[in-house]
Amino acid sequence: MREARTVVVKVGSSSLTTPEGVLDVARLTALADALAARRLAGSDVVLVSSGAIAAGIVPLGHTTRPNDLATQQAAASVGQGALIAAYTAAFGAHGLTVGQLLLTADDLIRRQNYGNARRAVGRLLRLGVVPVVNENDAVATDEIGFGDNDRLAALVAHLTRADALLLLTDVDGLYDGPPSEAGSVRIPLVRRQEDLAEVRLGGTGSKVGTGGMVTKVEAARIATGAGVTTLLTSADQIVDALTGRDAGTVFLPTGTRPASRMLWLAHASDPAGRLVVDDGAVRALRGRGASLLPAGIVRVEGSFDEGAPVEVVDRRGIGVARGLVAYGSDELPRLLGRSTTWIADVFGGEYAREIVHRDHLVLV
Repeated sequence: MREARTVVVKVGSSSLTTPEGVLDVARLTALADALAARRLAGSDVVLVSSGAIAAGIVPLGHTTRPNDLATQQAAASVGQGALIAAYTAAFGAHGLTVGQLLLTADDLIRRQNYGNARRAVGRLLRLGVVPVVNENDAVATDEIGFGDNDRLAALVAHLTRADALLLLTDVDGLYDGPPSEAGSVRIPLVRRQEDLAEVRLGGTGSKVGTGGMVTKVEAARIATGAGVTTLLTSADQIVDALTGRDAGTVFLPTGTRPASRMLWLAHASDPAGRLVVDDGAVRALRGRGASLLPAGIVRVEGSFDEGAPVEVVDRRGIGVARGLVAYGSDELPRLLGRSTTWIADVFGGEYAREIVHRDHLVLV
């Protein structure tokens, strides 16, 4: 974390607001001061910030986060301006410019939009700007919303080829049980996913946020699987975290950085349907890195077009892979269980191709 050239920092709503939901400018300024120091020391910094809905709660006359989507969107519309204005002032005190980038899940589900987002963030960094990323809550819907910014931050970390991801919340790390429970112990280091087998995760976040420890651990899994070291700690410990002191919980990388397309496919794409496959197909996909052939598919679920992302599951419904399908759902039923040779003889050579080619498939 201390030596990272590019750092993505995610801060939750509860770390920027009072318990009543009012934007706490002093806390936001302290965060900006620490990040500005890191930026002025030569690192690229990308801030993924929640807080728009929380910042709009009181101006709308509410005392708690609204439950209905329309009022949440209204609160975000009101609060986003206040949030970015506060960041502009706080970073401006250090001579730094911020740039707002609002995203919906759709921007990382569609491959073209994913590339556009990557270019936008990259150009801001090259211009010396501090990008402030947030979900576009004012237009998000239940179908396309991230629900929290933790997964968004993990994807942004890969999108920017970051060296480190810092997840800031209102607790000082991951504990083996509820932090408020007597005897719970902070876990300083997670080397692999198996280290979390005995950890009890719970909670859905604060009353002004939507995340929780589960979403943060999942974000860490996504980031570390892409080769990005991740640190989870409280916003109050940001200086210790950025300078490499013992703070929070460190998640070590568990994989190498995949191609952007593969990370998009595994974690950002929204499957349009499912292909249920037999045990032989599961072994071929997992053991030999094979493409998915029609002979191994037993059922098609959902409606989708050629080129859509689909989920590949075994007979029990357990996920095996995700991939871009070469046929629409209307064409697939007549091909299931057939060999490519039989398909070519009956339907013509243009049909003798993989259902999902291994170059367009990622295991999950």
